[in-house]
Amino acid sequence: MATRIPPPAASDHKSPRKLPSQQRAIATVEAIVEAAAHILEKGGFEAYSTNAVAERAGVSIGSLYQYFPNKDAITRALIARETQLLVDAVGAVSQTEDWRATIAWMIGAAVDHQLRRPRLARLIDIEESRLGGPASDIDAGAALIEILLPVFERAELRLGVRPEEAVCDVLVITRALTDAAGERPGGGRAGLERRLHRAVFGYLDFDRTGQCA
Repeated sequence: MATRIPPPAASDHKSPRKLPSQQRAIATVEAIVEAAAHILEKGGFEAYSTNAVAERAGVSIGSLYQYFPNKDAITRALIARETQLLVDAVGAVSQTEDWRATIAWMIGAAVDHQLRRPRLARLIDIEESRLGGPASDIDAGAALIEILLPVFERAELRLGVRPEEAVCDVLVITRALTDAAGERPGGGRAGLERRLHRAVFGYLDFDRTGQCA
């Protein structure tokens, strides 16, 4: 499912100044965003500046400012990129008649996303909290609900809540545990995936009476 990123209003100083249209400009913006990711991963917030990003990307500071008015705008573009990667990964999950297998694969996609670049994921979480409000124009929640809702409807779960609410609950559980894993590095993929399976399927296996199915 494609997610459209609308152009920012002219007065929005936290978003890119302009969206690239030429291939060379697109490559420049991608280089800037990846440079920001690299600097955050390797040097943390102390090393993160527009000058450092421009140097790492191999562009002039003037070229950087053509697209990004400040560091926060770069950060928002980076958050948008990482959010889209997660949405695409979940969207690529095989949709089978076995809803449990589909949910398990969704959990695997979320774990892969968190552990692909774990330090970057942790720092992005911090930046999302600092920036406040929607950190990107991509509504990950809405996109993930659209992807997962047919799975939950097909499962005919007996949770006493609408399928939309069940999807939201599972996304909250998944986000909470993956974020917590980011704050406590070193647990490994197997441990995180095991905790997610226990939490998500523990929730989904309760019927309306609160008894395990």
